[in-house]
Amino acid sequence: MATRKATKTSSATNKSSASAKSKSSTTRATARTPASAKPKGAIKPGNAKKAAKPGSTRGEEPSPISARHPFELAVPRDAIAFAASKIRDVPDYPKAGIVFKDVTPLLANPKAFHIVLDVLAERFIGEQIDTVVGIDARGFIFGGALAARLNAAFVPARKPGKLPAEVDQVTYKTEYSIDSLEMHRDAIVQESRVIIVDDVLATGGTAKAAADLVKRQGGYLVAHAFVIELSFLGGREKLLPVKVESVIRY
Repeated sequence: MATRKATKTSSATNKSSASAKSKSSTTRATARTPASAKPKGAIKPGNAKKAAKPGSTRGEEPSPISARHPFELAVPRDAIAFAASKIRDVPDYPKAGIVFKDVTPLLANPKAFHIVLDVLAERFIGEQIDTVVGIDARGFIFGGALAARLNAAFVPARKPGKLPAEVDQVTYKTEYSIDSLEMHRDAIVQESRVIIVDDVLATGGTAKAAADLVKRQGGYLVAHAFVIELSFLGGREKLLPVKVESVIRY
């Protein structure tokens, strides 16, 4: 009898111990619940900057480039300022009263040239661009380099008489004169995704003519891309609803 009581006592002790461990485990689990129950995507204190919405300036002045793109939060504003510092103003060119934005000093500086290309290339990552159309003549420089970075075809849109095969032609008005733009008739593959590149967006007449050529050949125009935008001339509005991207704005 004494042995049975001892066994029962031992069993009761074991149950009590197990119950205590269970309660202790439950208490610990309950204590952890708030940490483990955080919703997916919750921002950790140290990651608040990374999770900021695109375009958030956190009380700072906006970057010279558009704040609509997530990658731009990581682009140093002084890098864009450096590229802009390499653009030279030439007064009274090509006629009196015009201040010409000369990009040749920017092209002569490898760092500035890389900054511009990096910014434009980042804008189109994931856009599956098939073709880059470069507008005669400085658009060839930026457009060709950008096409190589995007692994896309390059197509020149040229002034009349410069292309050897059959062409499509569009006549348009610029801020200086009446002009025309041509493109080889077999240049754009049907339904290919296209961007148009030039150095400067002024009144938008040349870019609009290039867009008309792309659409005439059955291409899908994703966007226009410019190194410089003279926003006070209203060229962007002429190109809508197509997206317009620019690196440096005046």
